[in-house]
Amino acid sequence: MPRLLLLNNAFLFLCCSIFLGTGVSLVFFHLPLEPQLNVDNYYVVLIEPVENATVFFTYVTVLMLIAALIMLGSEWLSGLKWPPIIVLLSVITATVMAYTMLFPINEELEAGITDNVRLATLLAQWADFNRLRVSLWLLQWLAMMYYFYALARRARADR
Repeated sequence: MPRLLLLNNAFLFLCCSIFLGTGVSLVFFHLPLEPQLNVDNYYVVLIEPVENATVFFTYVTVLMLIAALIMLGSEWLSGLKWPPIIVLLSVITATVMAYTMLFPINEELEAGITDNVRLATLLAQWADFNRLRVSLWLLQWLAMMYYFYALARRARADR
């Protein structure tokens, strides 16, 4: 395999790992704080980190899509085309979920919520949608892990 293709695929795995790491942090460290959030404190805890993550992951998502398409093109005939297909589908699905389900909630939260009941409802929806996205991030990470596992296994098959 040419080194540039290997570097591309390793970069894609890095991006999948960043997404999964963010998701693990979200599920285990941030979402458990949800019951403690109220109209007086949610903005500082949630809005700025979400805005920063949105900007960062917008760029990462574009780079992932490009890298996954390159990987798919290079692996189309190799028998390892399914990992980049899974990555592409999960990235696209997670992105569509973000734009259609999460961004409207983010916009309402950013506008300012003054009712604790409405805030609790929005935060519960936000958490549920993010749990779904984390499962997609896990799927894309597993696909890339399988890809590198398969390469390593092939390389060691003759030993």
